[in-house]
Amino acid sequence: MTFFNTAIPPLRRKATNIDFRKYPGVWRINIQIGNITLHSSFYTKLDQACILWGAISVAIFVTAQFLPLDWKLQAVLWSVLTVVGTVAMLELSRSWIKEEPFRSIIYCWAILMLGGLIVTDLGVFLNWGEVLIGLCPLWLGLNALGYFYTGLAMRSRTFLFTSLVHLLGIAILPYVGGWQFLTTGLVIGLSVLLLAEFEWDTTASCTGNPANY
Repeated sequence: MTFFNTAIPPLRRKATNIDFRKYPGVWRINIQIGNITLHSSFYTKLDQACILWGAISVAIFVTAQFLPLDWKLQAVLWSVLTVVGTVAMLELSRSWIKEEPFRSIIYCWAILMLGGLIVTDLGVFLNWGEVLIGLCPLWLGLNALGYFYTGLAMRSRTFLFTSLVHLLGIAILPYVGGWQFLTTGLVIGLSVLLLAEFEWDTTASCTGNPANY
């Protein structure tokens, strides 16, 4: 058996033959204008966690980019949003926390996010210049580590590629001038939103069907 399931693409459209009655908590979205369907999909609890984390990431870095708020106030706001996002992620993934590899993946992400939060807050409140200058590569790097571990644990090319995208995000930061926060927010936020929108490949204990997530 190969480590990766190369028989399926890294990203593909979600299956349509899902019995939603078996999966409580799934969001079903169908946007229509007359007989024209603009968007139709469903979002499992893990998808919802991705959407929430994407929204939080964009909000944090867009605030840092465009709003002239005091850094310490921003640190407090970031801390609240990050803790809320982490707790929500744990709650939405509660059904999988007893199973491997999901348990180790969930704990890995929680440790990375809370660790990044602590370093960020210490940098802001103790005026650690190197930390403040490196906030964008710090968070892109933490996300890259999280996706790399997830990719290995779930044998998924999708997550390994997403990890690479974040590393490339770090590489382009010197070339975006004063738009580093916006760039970081877009890379982190759009990545998780894309993961929520599509199925991804895996040969771990789950079958790759989004209904299993």
